[in-house]
Amino acid sequence: MDWLETLVVVVHVVIAVALVGLVLIQQGKGADAGAAFGGGASQTVFGSQGSGSFLTRMTTFMAVIFFVTSFSLAIFAKQRAEVAGEAGIPVVQESSQAGAQAEQAPSAEEPAVNSESEGGDALPELE
Repeated sequence: MDWLETLVVVVHVVIAVALVGLVLIQQGKGADAGAAFGGGASQTVFGSQGSGSFLTRMTTFMAVIFFVTSFSLAIFAKQRAEVAGEAGIPVVQESSQAGAQAEQAPSAEEPAVNSESEGGDALPELE
């Protein structure tokens, strides 16, 4: 199972880089106006219609693969979290005693300042 997750991560990264490259080499919608003034559309590699439909289809195909690998990685992460929970790793739980200690008023000898290092999130009360 570990090799499958590694394979999905590698495919995910390669598809992400390829998707960025495909998006960057596509022409914008405003580029067609420049082609009307001597763009030489009949001399393109992808035919007289240009590379629009080919690149659009490839981008769509790469995006679908990217979403499938993203979903697969999310499933792998969920399974790994469940295994970690079943392995006896302690889970942090807030006890009611900690909340009761935080609500107690400070004594006259102690200053009424709560610091984050002491675990208090409450602001001191104004007089």
